[in-house]
Amino acid sequence: MDRRLFVAGNWKMNLSAAQCTALASELATGVRSDCPVEVAVCPPSVYLSVVHTALDGSAIRLGAQNVYCESNGAFTGQISPAMLLDIGCDYVIIGHSETRHTIEPHEDDALINRKLLASLAAGLKVILCIGETLDQRKRAQTESVLDAQLTGGLANLPAGSAEKITIAYEPVWAIGTGQTATTDQAQQAHAFVRTRLAELFDSAAANGIRIQYGGSVKPSNAAELLAQPDVDGALVGGASLKADDFLEIIKAGLQNPSQTSGTDV
Repeated sequence: MDRRLFVAGNWKMNLSAAQCTALASELATGVRSDCPVEVAVCPPSVYLSVVHTALDGSAIRLGAQNVYCESNGAFTGQISPAMLLDIGCDYVIIGHSETRHTIEPHEDDALINRKLLASLAAGLKVILCIGETLDQRKRAQTESVLDAQLTGGLANLPAGSAEKITIAYEPVWAIGTGQTATTDQAQQAHAFVRTRLAELFDSAAANGIRIQYGGSVKPSNAAELLAQPDVDGALVGGASLKADDFLEIIKAGLQNPSQTSGTDV
């Protein structure tokens, strides 16, 4: 089954309002309206509005980097799914390794699942991040970790909601380190995830869910990674902060045999 490649940029806690506007404007100009690769950017939450304005009329979708699991109330500092939808977001990233392992308090699968269900109920699409640490990989626990994160994160998913989910496999040891999973490692993990999705749902749903790779994706390795049969895009960190690099990664996706609309972004 053909799955439209999906490249998303996670800008993390970087850039100013002016820099966000400039980057979004350059990308909006650089990605044509009929680009066969779906593209999204996820700026810091305080700049979602200015980026939404800069992307107006373009093919690029807007995403948030996190969300809370309640619709409203006394939750100081939190942002609800409805607020993200109201400001123009199509996507939200949930369960990024930095919220699981770096930023305290660490998020567990139960909270991630609550966020995912609340986001879907509000009408957002979700990029669910999963991935193992270096210690877990060394202990040959990669598949058991991915299994637990998928099972916990996708628990109680309403019928028909699978099409609104993108999985991002991000080996924790490759995020921001300069290390990248080999193409064999990436494909092996993605193939396992798709097999597990078929067991959780069915083969049709599993074949329709896109699985991005994340972890030091850059122009020099994007084409090889995106050519793998179960790699359906990329969740890009540092390289998404430079328009030229991000556009080159999108262009690399056009080399995938499933993308048939030329090689220009």
